[in-house]
Amino acid sequence: MDLTLALKALILGIVEGLTEFLPVSSTGHLILVGSLLDFTDDRAKLFDVVIQFGATLAVCWEFRRRIGGTVAGLASRPGARRFALNVIVACVPAVVLGLAFGKYIKATLFSPAPVAVALIVGGVVILWAERRNRRAAAAQGLAVHGAASTGAAAANPLARVHSIDDLSVRDALKVGFAQCFALIPGTSRSGSTIIGGMLFGLDRKVATEFSFFLSIPIIFGATVYDLYKSRDVLAAADLGLFLLGLLAAFLSAIVCVRWLLRFVATHDFTVFAWYRIVFGCVILGSGYSGLVTWAG
Repeated sequence: MDLTLALKALILGIVEGLTEFLPVSSTGHLILVGSLLDFTDDRAKLFDVVIQFGATLAVCWEFRRRIGGTVAGLASRPGARRFALNVIVACVPAVVLGLAFGKYIKATLFSPAPVAVALIVGGVVILWAERRNRRAAAAQGLAVHGAASTGAAAANPLARVHSIDDLSVRDALKVGFAQCFALIPGTSRSGSTIIGGMLFGLDRKVATEFSFFLSIPIIFGATVYDLYKSRDVLAAADLGLFLLGLLAAFLSAIVCVRWLLRFVATHDFTVFAWYRIVFGCVILGSGYSGLVTWAG
């Protein structure tokens, strides 16, 4: 394997694993980092899909007991069937829109400038959502300090669903529609589902965990679909490259998932909102000034 390509695969795999489940857009970061590394051809696009699957495997590993219990209980436990149904229902809107407009979106929006705009807009939405929560908390007399350093700050004072087992099909469908915004690169699948879930009445931790579970069928399906569509691009010589990126994404995603679950217990997402806004402005400013020549 070419050493330069191996290094690119390692970097992109780590970037994918660290950003897939944060509300900062992994796809957007892969597009930007791939542009900087000059790794933007058809093989690179397929590589991005494969390493996203590596991040999803990390969720499967971390929640293996819940997933195994759900599968084992489908025939006997109504709760397991309801949970599985919620995941399926929440995935339907994004699948339908993705199949209908995916090709157009990839042709027109998978480049640095649209990603930067989506990062900024998404950051503003997160700031608005968190400000809404703080106002509601203040109205209820909760102690909220700044960007959150207490459990009260991380709570969603408007939440009515405090357990993932209490999700209704209607709640799941609403989160599914929110997930559709993630078809726009730079928006963030996790950001859309978590913030959307909170706006629809889910507790922050519930919205975060449900977002993890939604990633499994969505990304697995996208991986299989894109591998089939890009089967002419596949080559045995690239197997090592793909496996290296997948492994890097898997390991870094495990670290990220464990950290995020601890983070949401005591923090809100304001820091990610400002990161998105600043990062998006840097991308636009560097491209406009000529400091960086963004591919695509």
